[in-house]
Amino acid sequence: MDTELLVPVETQASLKKKTAVSTSWILVNRDGESTVLDVDKYAIMRRVQVHARDFRILDPLLSYPSKILGRERVIVLNLEHVKAIITSEEVFLRDPFDINVIPIVEELQRRLPDNTIGQGRVAEEEEDQAGERQEVDTEFPFEFRALEVALEAVCSFLDGRTRELETDTYPALDELTSKISSRNLDHVRKLKSAMTRLTNRVQKVRDELEQLLDDDDDMADLYLSRKLTGACSPVSGFSAPNWYPISPTVGSKISRTSKGSAVTIREENDVEELEMLLEAYFMQIDSTLNKLTTLRDTLMILKII
Repeated sequence: MDTELLVPVETQASLKKKTAVSTSWILVNRDGESTVLDVDKYAIMRRVQVHARDFRILDPLLSYPSKILGRERVIVLNLEHVKAIITSEEVFLRDPFDINVIPIVEELQRRLPDNTIGQGRVAEEEEDQAGERQEVDTEFPFEFRALEVALEAVCSFLDGRTRELETDTYPALDELTSKISSRNLDHVRKLKSAMTRLTNRVQKVRDELEQLLDDDDDMADLYLSRKLTGACSPVSGFSAPNWYPISPTVGSKISRTSKGSAVTIREENDVEELEMLLEAYFMQIDSTLNKLTTLRDTLMILKII
């Protein structure tokens, strides 16, 4: 670790006030410990060994679409205000003092240390082919725990903005239908513009999740921990642990199998665990998009659009 690059979390307040030549990042490790990094992009690129073209999608000054990129050693994540680099051991999150990013940092600190189903490290019993009971760990890869926090934050954020828009729009439409005036028309038109912008943002996240779900190879690229164990190919999951999602939001469940059949399942459906995780958030963001579509249709009926 380049200790000269590290700044204690206690100095966050002073860092926030700096108008800075470099950009603040926060590093959260698998123990939930955080360190603020006030460094330029080249220091981050050297540390995580990410290519410049991939790092560029995290530049807030450039307009890049939502993206989840799986590379050899990292996941590069650009979703709304979440701009992060995830490794198999650490998360690097950009702009940690942003009001929308602070809760994500807190959630990473809370949830990353818990690498099994439920609270703390637990072991479940499974019956092997001989009928004997034995303990098996149900670890979920660090990189997926971090990815889940990011997806949950982004999908919840966009759904919250949509609900706020609904709360403002429907009363404004009622007011307009009861009294057509320049003031009421202007108010609804502004809400319509806000709806269009929000719809585009939601659509981008939805499209990225859909594209990722449609490509097993792209999903397999996100299994960083598996690559480290040497199980890089879609059919070589023999040394990988049993990985099951642990989200309190998603609550994904995978039926238990015997140890003998578990290997076969991993061979036949190598990305099942990640696919279940992504599908849950795809459904959530798709529901948000449906709300916005309904709102748009209502405006069309009233010939506001």
